[in-house]
Amino acid sequence: MAKPVLYKRVLLKLSGEALMGDCDYGIDPEMMQRVAREIVEVVDMGVQVALVLGGGNIFRGAGLAAAGMDRVTGDHMGMLATVINSLAMQDAIEKQGKSARVMSAIRINRMCEEYICRRALHHLDQNHVVIFAAGTGNPFFTTDTAGCLRAIEINADVIMKATKVNGIYDSDPATNPDARRYETLPVSEVLEKDLKVMDTTAIVMCRDNKLPLRVFNLNDAGTLPKAMSDASLGTTVLM
Repeated sequence: MAKPVLYKRVLLKLSGEALMGDCDYGIDPEMMQRVAREIVEVVDMGVQVALVLGGGNIFRGAGLAAAGMDRVTGDHMGMLATVINSLAMQDAIEKQGKSARVMSAIRINRMCEEYICRRALHHLDQNHVVIFAAGTGNPFFTTDTAGCLRAIEINADVIMKATKVNGIYDSDPATNPDARRYETLPVSEVLEKDLKVMDTTAIVMCRDNKLPLRVFNLNDAGTLPKAMSDASLGTTVLM
């Protein structure tokens, strides 16, 4: 007998780098298709799904600023990179037979919708996958912060943060074979130990709005749909 799902509505936060797969730059079509299949599987389980994608596989504003570019210009370029990734994800999901809507925090009306919270909620209730693009629409804010903001606005039950490891560890599991994975972790410890799960602004937003955060491994095929009914996968940050 299948386990009941834990959530009605989730926001999935994916880094741009997660879409590179085995590529050095850009989008790996095979990785994009696999993620899209898993998202569709989650929707078929009766869960409403929203996404926020980073743009680091194309441009990262902070990195461009570190190389000498004006920070605001660099962040605007990073926002456009997230729009590219969002349109690609929309296409991949629709090729799997599900409807998806890209909603941008900046106006690009020839390509996608402008973000309006009520319209996003309507799309979710119609079982469309909603993809939030262009971050918050403001420089100096990461897509992690944008993911938390949108999750709070749409009253998501949880924000799912996709990473390359299966949760949060007390040390780097790549260099320490004895690193211990936390199944649950209080948000106070994340902040005190500066565990780099998300940027501090994002973590504080989750804490102040009591939005649960789960960290899981996107590289393990099938983990996303399994996590909808299995709380032991990854690490849950308790607010």
